[in-house]
Amino acid sequence: MMQNKWLSLLGLANRAQKVISGEELVLKEVRSGRAKLVILSLDASINTTKKITDKCKSYHVPCTSVENRYLLGQAIGKEARVVVAVLDKGFAKKLLEMLD
Repeated sequence: MMQNKWLSLLGLANRAQKVISGEELVLKEVRSGRAKLVILSLDASINTTKKITDKCKSYHVPCTSVENRYLLGQAIGKEARVVVAVLDKGFAKKLLEMLD
């Protein structure tokens, strides 16, 4: 996995205001149909992981994961983040290709 590539792409998507983070906000965007991709950190709690993956499954939103919350936060210039949603189809497609 070309780590730096997806990091900078997610950063770009974030600057374009196409990324939201935080469990509640992500779930809201998944339910509303606006989330095109959910990225979950592998060190999220079991509870959070289950809640997010179940919701993504039932709303048919692709969900992928990255090593840890620090990488995810770093990508969007914030503190540690366990989950983010990408709200743009183009960014989502590219990120999915990189992270799969």
